Amino acid sequence: MNAISSTTNIGHVRVHSVLYANEPRRIAQTVAHLNRAADLAIAAGAVASVTLVYGDSSSQPVLNDEQLSEIKSSCYALRDVQYVDFQANLGSAKGHNTLIAYADASETTGEFVDAVLIMNPDVMLAPDALIELARPLASKNVGLVEARQLPIEHPKEYNRLTGDTEWATTACALIPIKVLRELNGFDSDTFFLYCDDVDFSWRARLAGYRVVYQPSAAAFHDKRLAPGGKWAPTTSEQYFSAEAAILIAYKYSRPDIAKHLHSFYTKSDSEHLRRAAAEFDRRKEAHSLPDPIDPKHSVAVFKGDFYTKHRFPL
Repeated sequence: MNAISSTTNIGHVRVHSVLYANEPRRIAQTVAHLNRAADLAIAAGAVASVTLVYGDSSSQPVLNDEQLSEIKSSCYALRDVQYVDFQANLGSAKGHNTLIAYADASETTGEFVDAVLIMNPDVMLAPDALIELARPLASKNVGLVEARQLPIEHPKEYNRLTGDTEWATTACALIPIKVLRELNGFDSDTFFLYCDDVDFSWRARLAGYRVVYQPSAAAFHDKRLAPGGKWAPTTSEQYFSAEAAILIAYKYSRPDIAKHLHSFYTKSDSEHLRRAAAEFDRRKEAHSLPDPIDPKHSVAVFKGDFYTKHRFPL
């Protein structure tokens, strides 16, 4: 089915976002954009209602009661705004799994969830983004729908007619709750901050679901750029992406890639790469590496440092 299918009401959407030392002012900006997108999506019949849920992994709570109250009072279009203090840095995968568990628990109080929009806390939706994200879910075999990030569009290749792509980044992605439940959420035992979305996408495809990139659904993602205009990752981001790279290669039955990365990391002058190699060794000694899957390489694609073919350099 074409990615731009007609609008179908997908029901109640919970927006899940994991905080980590974010600025309250920027959170308020994000919420204002979400509120407008929810208002238009409800009016257009694309969704029935929207609830926003923040999970806070910060060492100190980002939002106090007064700030949360101000956010709630400004959100005329949202059914509710909820805030969960994790009291620990759970990372991306475990943080979202915790919020999914809260979504399951919410059904005991009458909030029945149909889809979850997983969104970074520094993402601001275009006014029609929710409407556009909902369109592909008219097809029952769509497992994830990814928004187009601006100003740095993700360079993954995708089918121009259907929107099909090999994996979706969950910086901003809409997922039916039944898919999250069927796949038991994200693999938080393996991934902390990166590649949890690659892994989820590949497991969704192994289960027979399509992964769709929806370029008409625009979302501003506040990534920091170097003077040359490229993304400038922090040291923490470099470490966790390196750790995830070797773990996903191992999980998807590519011991050759895992061995190559381990050797490269071990010999590197970069401390974060050596740490990633040491963490892999620790997991191996503790017998806590993931069980390898996809031995026929039916969904997993490794293209150099990337997990699919790219349309342009990152």
